[in-house]
Order: sequence, then C-alpha cells, then structure tokens
Amino acid sequence: MENERKQRVLVGMSGGVDSAVSAYLLQQNGYDPIGVNCRFFHNEDAFVREKTCCSLDDANDARAVANRLGLPFYVFNFTDAFRDNVIEPFVQSYVSGETPNPCIECNRKLKFEKLLDRALELGCDYVATGHYARVSFDKGGGRWLLQKGVDAAKDQSYVLYCLTQHQLSHTLLPLGGMTKGEVRELAQTLDLPNAKKHESQDICFVPDGDYAAFIEQHLGKTFPPGDFVKKDGTVLGTHRGMIRYTVGQRRGLGLALPSPLYVCEKDLANNRVVLCSNEELYSKTLTARDINLIALDRIDRPMRVQAKVRYSQAAQNATVEQTDATHFRLLFDVGQRAITKGQAVVLYDGDYVVGGGTIDTL
Repeated sequence: MENERKQRVLVGMSGGVDSAVSAYLLQQNGYDPIGVNCRFFHNEDAFVREKTCCSLDDANDARAVANRLGLPFYVFNFTDAFRDNVIEPFVQSYVSGETPNPCIECNRKLKFEKLLDRALELGCDYVATGHYARVSFDKGGGRWLLQKGVDAAKDQSYVLYCLTQHQLSHTLLPLGGMTKGEVRELAQTLDLPNAKKHESQDICFVPDGDYAAFIEQHLGKTFPPGDFVKKDGTVLGTHRGMIRYTVGQRRGLGLALPSPLYVCEKDLANNRVVLCSNEELYSKTLTARDINLIALDRIDRPMRVQAKVRYSQAAQNATVEQTDATHFRLLFDVGQRAITKGQAVVLYDGDYVVGGGTIDTL
C-alpha cells in the first residue's frame, strides 16, 4: 500500500565508517533509519585519541554523516549505565584476577539492551549497528540465529554471542555480507565525511592501553608489589602490582631470566604472580559461566563444536557439555595456549554461533 509505514530503525552511529555505511544501506533498502550516537562518558575531552571510539569528535562525525544522508540524529546519554554496567565490572574483574572483555559487556548491556529498549519505546522496529556478522531466522527450528560475517578478517560474531532471541529478532546488521574493503569503497564513492577514518582499536575508556593506571585512578588506590614465583614456589623477583599482569604475558616482567617464562596464574591470596614455561601454558579444559545459547535452548548431551577463547583466534575443535543452567564445560581436542579467566569463550557450528560464556576455571 502506498501509505504503508516504512520499518523504522534506530542506527547506532559511532562516528566510524562502518555504522555510516550501515545507515546508508538501510536507507537504500526501504527502511526509515534514525541516527543516534550514545554518549558513554561524563568527560569526553579526556578520551579524544586516535585509536578509540566514543569521543566528542566521533559524535560530531556521526552527526555529519546523518546530515549528509538526510537522517534525523539524536544523542542519548548513557553515561551512568555505561559506568555501572561496563566500567565497574571491568575494574572489579581485573581486581579479582581476571582479564575481562568490556566490549562484550557494552554490547550486552548497552547497544543491544538499553538502546533496543529505547528504540522500542520510540516506536522503532529494529536497532542496527556496523558489526560484521549476520542475523537470520530458522523457520524449521523457530529460532533466530547469529552467523559469522563473510569477511573472515573482520568477523565480529565473537563479541555478539551474548545476544538473546528477543534482541536478535529486533537487530539488523547490514554489513554482514560485505568485506571491509567494499565498505570503504562505498563510503568513498558516496563521499561520506568519515570515509577514510581510522579504525577504533583500543578500549574506549582506556585510550592509552594502561589498564593498571586507569584502575588505580578509578579506585583511588595503588596495588602493592609482591613476588614473582615459579610453580614450586621459588621466588624469582618482585612484581609491580597484581593488576599489571595477565596470563600469557612475557614482556614487561622486568626480570633477567636464563630462559623465557610467562605469567600462568595470579595468586591473589598471597599477592604472587606465578610464572611458567611456554609449554605449561597449554590446557585442554575450561568451565564457562553466565552462558548464553543462541542456536538451541539447552545442550542436552555432549556436542561437537568449534570454539574460540579469544577474538583473534581461529576456532578449534572441542566437545561441550552443559553442566547446569548457567555453566558449560569444554574439552578441546588439542591444548590451547593461555586460556584466560574473564575472557569470552564462543562456540560455533560451522559459521553459526551456538553460544558462549565467560571463562571461569581451567
């Protein structure tokens, strides 16, 4: 019908080229996109750096793209929610000896929960982002599915494993079938203001990558030095505070050693950082908590999957068994290096995401 309302989409526009092209593609495919930039910081000026997202400059770039495309544009203030749901859990995870992935929590709590809630309140049908992944509906199984993006080098399905069926049903990912090169080329053809803009790489609220300094400033306290030790308890030297180290780390230890050693454990009770050889970093097993399953409701029996324990890793063959409503146990065919508590483990069946969780124990 001529007067039929176009489906309205709230497009998260970070200021980068990916979300800009996403907005354009939605517009061209008959949707009614509305641009929105999410403000995550109270003092944005402190975060204007070359490799981060979410700065004041990024908001201005997002507005410029929306103006270029003729889209309505708004800024949502999510600073309190970002502090409570991303920054605070990040800090507490590090303090407890883990190495968290705050981008996943931002997707879970902000971009696909709070932003979606706001979209539905405003009468929108969907939210959309510039992530490289694909959403589809399996009529036979009656479930929404998450699939890898076609550009293997840019696939971001790993950081979206936390999406629920409700969220997936209201999510559009226009770039899932494109390569980064195609996106850049299209942006330049359209003469978008940010067509040649840099990639966002660092964690947005720790722009220089110095997590320890950020945590100490945030908490208003320092973390005391302690011993570097071998697994047998032999003292090798003095560390500079527990939060400055993560599993698998070799550089920056400040030790003169006869052979390379790596961080393999953080003994919080005794304020000790345990070092080991590279061979001792490999493990075949892990337990994950706070699991979210996409392809099925529950894993009723041991299931063969491919799994990733870090974003940049190639998926590895493994067997998963769900142990209760919020946990599963994973057994890899081959030992994996430096499995790290607090990071995400994501399960795949080919290109499709089975689900995932937070690595809890090895």
